[in-house]
Amino acid sequence: MPELQFHLQHTDPASKARVGKITTDHGEILTPIFMPVGTVGSVKAVTQQQLNEDVKAQIILGNTYHLFLRPGLDVLEAAGGLHKFMGWKLPILTDSGGYQVFSLSGKRKLTEEGALFQNHIDGRKHLFTPELVMDMQRIIGGDIIMAFDECPPGGSEHEYTKTSMELTHRWLDRCISRFNETPAKYGYTQNLFPIVQGGVHYDLRKLSCDYIASKNATGNAIGGLSVGEPTEKMYEICELCCLYLPVDKPRYLMGVGTPWNILECIALGIDMFDCVMPTRNGRNAMLFTNNGVINIDNKKWEKDFSPIDQDIQCTVSNQYSKAYLRHLFKANEILALQIASIHNLAFYLHIVTEARNHIVSGDFISWKNEMVIRLQQRR
Repeated sequence: MPELQFHLQHTDPASKARVGKITTDHGEILTPIFMPVGTVGSVKAVTQQQLNEDVKAQIILGNTYHLFLRPGLDVLEAAGGLHKFMGWKLPILTDSGGYQVFSLSGKRKLTEEGALFQNHIDGRKHLFTPELVMDMQRIIGGDIIMAFDECPPGGSEHEYTKTSMELTHRWLDRCISRFNETPAKYGYTQNLFPIVQGGVHYDLRKLSCDYIASKNATGNAIGGLSVGEPTEKMYEICELCCLYLPVDKPRYLMGVGTPWNILECIALGIDMFDCVMPTRNGRNAMLFTNNGVINIDNKKWEKDFSPIDQDIQCTVSNQYSKAYLRHLFKANEILALQIASIHNLAFYLHIVTEARNHIVSGDFISWKNEMVIRLQQRR
């Protein structure tokens, strides 16, 4: 069972943007790529068939914290892992639960051993350690599994952030030890990605990048961004991390963001993205399109019978009109949530595919600069 492979295929002469191919035992992933978030083994309101055919997803996410609570590790192990349980044949990345521990700040306590917290369902206490998180992700069965980290709040002071980063590094060493001493399950390779932390402090981010790069993992992630810091600061930190992380390994920016955020970060050298925004915003009547952001609730769409977005290769986006989708939202019809979610996800995949094409053709920067302006327009 070979480890994950990353082949760098093209680089953009005018930026740090790049095109590559990740090979896993469950298939190839063409980068740059956006990964739909399937927190509990389901991308909300979207079937696996629709993810394949309409969204054209190449990899999706599952979350260790949520899957640990429901359906539970015993169910997932009995099913043969998350792939078989949910009927998904392509790659899966599992988040370690570090961000969920961050979001439960009022209900958790961090120690050297791990994170003790009360879960959000029934209030029971759990202790997540780096070793346990590795064991849980082995059982869940992700092709790519994430190291356990602490995500400090945006704007954290230097001293707190440094202490947090050093804890994350020590936890990483324990993750690697546990990962190396346990076998992959279900007959395919699992790959561990470390996570860079360090908040908005340049010296800490460089230290963390150097530490993570020294582990020679098959890929590396950048965490702790899009947690309240200004957007320009996020770009600066992202650019810094790409400068110090290995060129020959995929770079994954966790939890980011809008379509224009993604294009700007592709230009800085990021390969992989995930975010709940396309589905969450879709369920709240916000659509991303090639010509800007639409609030489909607005009366201006009541008699607009044009397709949601005919410029992307998605049957749902081409088949249904803005007027029809608005009607479904006004009628509280559950189909509205499904159509909007599929469209937004398909649009995100469309954007990264177009970015890939323009990097290859050599005009990425001019296209990106034009698209960033267009995409942010409110219609």
